[in-house]
Amino acid sequence: MDKKTLDALISTAKDAQKHSHAPYSGFHVGAAVLTSSSEILGGCNVESAAYPLGQCAEASAIGNMVTQGHKRITAIVIASPNDDFCFPCGGCRQKIVEFATDDVPVIMVTQQDETHTTTIGELMPHAFRASDIK
Repeated sequence: MDKKTLDALISTAKDAQKHSHAPYSGFHVGAAVLTSSSEILGGCNVESAAYPLGQCAEASAIGNMVTQGHKRITAIVIASPNDDFCFPCGGCRQKIVEFATDDVPVIMVTQQDETHTTTIGELMPHAFRASDIK
């Protein structure tokens, strides 16, 4: 991925992060997905007083992507609210796998713009995929 695309993904994730609804944890997260047609779509976490009903930023970005008619993730960025990398939770890893191949980069960015890149295959080895449903 070129620097211009990465910068746009990071910018979108950080812009989405500004709209996070996290009154309980104070942990504001943003995410951005890059689609196979090079569109960038963002999302933020949305907490609920009924804790299990909240939604992660990655899930919001993926929902936004699907709403816009896209079905393939070619990269995802997750913006942390602090100087630690914010890795996707298990549920979000499964959601990413639904729309991504193993080699899709998952890029975490801190508030100081430090990045750590891995792949969804490294984060979710032996993932359960649609092909496993017989």
